[in-house]
Amino acid sequence: MSKNWVLTPDLFEGLLDWLDPNREVAGEKYEHIRRALIKIFISNGRSCVEDLADEAINRVARKLNQIRDDYEGDPSLYFYGVAKKIVHEDRRRPKAPVPPPTWNSDDVDPEYECLEKCLEELTAQNRELVLQYYQEEKKAKIDNRRRLADKLGIAINALRIRAHRIRTSLELCVRTCVGKMTSEMN
Repeated sequence: MSKNWVLTPDLFEGLLDWLDPNREVAGEKYEHIRRALIKIFISNGRSCVEDLADEAINRVARKLNQIRDDYEGDPSLYFYGVAKKIVHEDRRRPKAPVPPPTWNSDDVDPEYECLEKCLEELTAQNRELVLQYYQEEKKAKIDNRRRLADKLGIAINALRIRAHRIRTSLELCVRTCVGKMTSEMN
């Protein structure tokens, strides 16, 4: 899948329309499907479950023009089939080995130190976005993310994608930094 592909408002509207012609019912079905996708990914031991749920939704949205007229049955089942495929792909994806820690417990945690360094390397806008995105828990987290999306003038899904991309670059930066620190200690 193209890393630059984004779910546009028109495609999102089409997706909701496919779920149900009644906008309110479609929104409820969308939220139910998204929660179910997250549960599927959690039960399969995946990490970044919200991002995987968004990935499943994006894949369905990309295929919507091809499947809309011919698909029969409950659309949620199509989403679950896509989720099953993503789980399979994620299991086959090689995981980067994380080197074992070789530092004293008296030292500052290298991962934390590297995270701070990598956060400083982000633009001020990206740093602020990622720090705000991962605040709060449960309902407060959802409300916080809605406010953040409104503040930025983007859809919540676009916010999720943006935050995911920033977090991915941070994870790579932290892994590289910790790897360098570990090799310097040996």
